[in-house]
Amino acid sequence: MIMRPGQRLLMPVNPSFVWASLIGSLLLHMVANMLLWGRAAWAPDLLSIVLVFWTVHQTRRVGMATAFVAGLLVDVYQGGLLGQHALTYTVLSYLAITVHRRLRWFSVTDQALQVFPLFVLAHALEALLSVLVGGGLPGWWALLAPVAEALLWPLVSVVLLAPQRRAPDPDENRPL
Repeated sequence: MIMRPGQRLLMPVNPSFVWASLIGSLLLHMVANMLLWGRAAWAPDLLSIVLVFWTVHQTRRVGMATAFVAGLLVDVYQGGLLGQHALTYTVLSYLAITVHRRLRWFSVTDQALQVFPLFVLAHALEALLSVLVGGGLPGWWALLAPVAEALLWPLVSVVLLAPQRRAPDPDENRPL
């Protein structure tokens, strides 16, 4: 891949870090639902942000199967319709796979604009599934969730790419 001027070469990602970040975001998602704001419609889905990030950056390790299993875990935890989050996360992962090559060419802030429609479609699919099974619409507050997820994208990108940016053996004679 041809790199942009000023872009640093990243080290390979540690697979245990990928899985630890996914499990950590799942636990953080659960804690946020229990303690902080409950199941508020405006709350960002932290697990979906991390899933999309790793689907874009590590397509061979994290894909639709991972998204499906994570969605089933969220469905079991929330006690709602079994398969609702699984379908939503799987579709979100598929959409991230379709744009992953193009998305990596953009800066982090431009990436946030590019993933915003993915988050909007995921929340629309989740609301549609809720309506189809007899639940009501979540209200206009639900429009804030994809915005919050897109705003969190740069922060998640910086945090999750930080271990790859460190130099393995810094030396002024070797710029890489």
